[in-house]
Amino acid sequence: MANRPQQLPAVHEAWLPREHALHRPRHGGRQLTALICALIFFATPSLMWLGGARPAEIENHPLAGFPSIASGWSFFTDLPTWATDQLVFRAGAVTAADAISRTFFGEPAPFDQGGTGNPGPLPGSPQSPPAGQVPGQDTPHTEPGYRRVIEGGDGWLYYGFDVDGKCEPQRPMEQTFAHIDRLREAVESSGRKFVFVIAPDKTTMAPQHLPDSYAGKQCSRLASQRFWRLAGSRDYVVDIRDELAAQAQLLGRPVYFRNDTHWTDEGAIVLTRAIAEAVQPGVTKAWRAAGVGWVTGTADLPRMLGRSEKKSTLRYELRPDGQTDRTTEPLLDLERPQHHTASPIEQTVNSRTLVFGDSFALASSRYLPAGFSDLTILGYPSMADYERTVLKAFTDAEVVVVQAVERSVAASTLPFIDEGFLQQARQAMARRPIR
Repeated sequence: MANRPQQLPAVHEAWLPREHALHRPRHGGRQLTALICALIFFATPSLMWLGGARPAEIENHPLAGFPSIASGWSFFTDLPTWATDQLVFRAGAVTAADAISRTFFGEPAPFDQGGTGNPGPLPGSPQSPPAGQVPGQDTPHTEPGYRRVIEGGDGWLYYGFDVDGKCEPQRPMEQTFAHIDRLREAVESSGRKFVFVIAPDKTTMAPQHLPDSYAGKQCSRLASQRFWRLAGSRDYVVDIRDELAAQAQLLGRPVYFRNDTHWTDEGAIVLTRAIAEAVQPGVTKAWRAAGVGWVTGTADLPRMLGRSEKKSTLRYELRPDGQTDRTTEPLLDLERPQHHTASPIEQTVNSRTLVFGDSFALASSRYLPAGFSDLTILGYPSMADYERTVLKAFTDAEVVVVQAVERSVAASTLPFIDEGFLQQARQAMARRPIR
């Protein structure tokens, strides 16, 4: 019987002689410190939760729910987001970090830094466009330091995507407007009326409070100029910048919130009037709006900085015939079609109208129903989840009004101009033409 080779008993690598090639020390002291820190980190939130403390929504989104095990690998990728949102002391930590940064360094904490993942050159490095490239063209932008929120003077805050969305669009602006042209042609070829109204960015209508320097300033300004030239060359585009500026001059203040990316109720009424006039010129001559009191809500931009602030706006009664208030309660979301009907009168648009818009349409939802006797309001940002519903809303309407904010058009983040939807919309409306 052959002799079996003798094997050493299995031992932990830390028990091997120090001279052994596989010797690894336990690092007992360091391990104990790490275990204590981990225990404090995970146990403290649990104890605070048992004591009644609950996590708060400090950013501009609801708290993440616990990921489903049925989601596969997404369970592991979504788990850190859930764990971060559930830290009950996160709001206090963010506030403390921001206070320390402002006190000792004279600037806000950098936890709101955004960007596209392209780090680009170091700050201050000289940059020049490649040969043949015109500054401001839709080419990959490499300027570092984009912020989710731009802090201006007098406490004014601006949404950072107003800037980097223009500097790094998903497709050239000319292509974006060409796709919108195709949507218009699909709607009008079926006998329907098409209106495209652009809600200007806050950086466009109230730039006087922007800081002197911020990442993307030059390229976004050049892109904005090109954007409005392209928009102005299309007769179906409704540009409400002049109306908003006139309203701001009348009020003595901008019609955008100081700490929110949206407009005040005065801007919402401007949008409502502009859409009604584009559909039926002259219909708003008798319209009257009267203030009825101030309302307060939560501003969106401070939440992106880990803070909570209020915004206030004067609420109005909108009387199309000069006498009867036809406003409604503002909507909470536009994820499903919101249908409003009222008795048709001479001073309202009485065709079946669809307003297909974004959060600016939502912010105007108190006043839009006042100008239309048969109105459906629907949001496009999450349309991928209910595309059939969107197609039905298009085919049911006699007038299709598409509202989009400037930054989304400039960045080409518009799901309704994708090739697949354009083809389906054309086919659906062609099957049910308006005669």
